[in-house]
Amino acid sequence: MIGFIAAILTTASFLPQAIKTIKTKDTSGISLIMYILFSAGVFLWLVYGICIHDFAVISANSVTFVFASIILFYKLKSPHS
Repeated sequence: MIGFIAAILTTASFLPQAIKTIKTKDTSGISLIMYILFSAGVFLWLVYGICIHDFAVISANSVTFVFASIILFYKLKSPHS
C-alpha cells in the first residue's frame, strides 16, 4: 500500500509542471539534460515493469513517462532551449 501511494504521489508531481508548460509554453526554467535523463530512466523502469509483469511499476511509469515527455517535447520545441 505504501508503494502504491508513493507511485501516485511521484507520478502526480509532474502534472503541475506539464499543465504549466502546456499553458505558458515557457520552458526557460527547465533543464533539458535533466528531462532527457529522467525520461530515459522512467522509460527503463517501464520496460522493467513489463519484464517482471508488475502492474504498479508499469502504470506509474507509463503515466510519468507521458507527463515527462510532454514537458520534454515543449522544451525541445522551444527556440530558447
